[in-house]
Amino acid sequence: MHIDTIAPADPTWQTQALCAQTGADFFFPEPGSSVREAKRICGMCELRPACLDYALRNDERFGVWGGLSEKERLALRRANA
Repeated sequence: MHIDTIAPADPTWQTQALCAQTGADFFFPEPGSSVREAKRICGMCELRPACLDYALRNDERFGVWGGLSEKERLALRRANA
């Protein structure tokens, strides 16, 4: 799996992302909870590539970032290593 990412120089993208408007509960669920709703919201967000790039560059290990779960980001990092 390969996803191209684009990181804007201005970090204000975080305040404009759909996740900032919906709350963290969907994106940082309890262990074993579904991330389906978070991924649905990410799928509608035009800032998803910037979010994923941020998560990969900063080694975010928890939550849904850029439409990917922790396990999916780990697999992506390993595939690109």
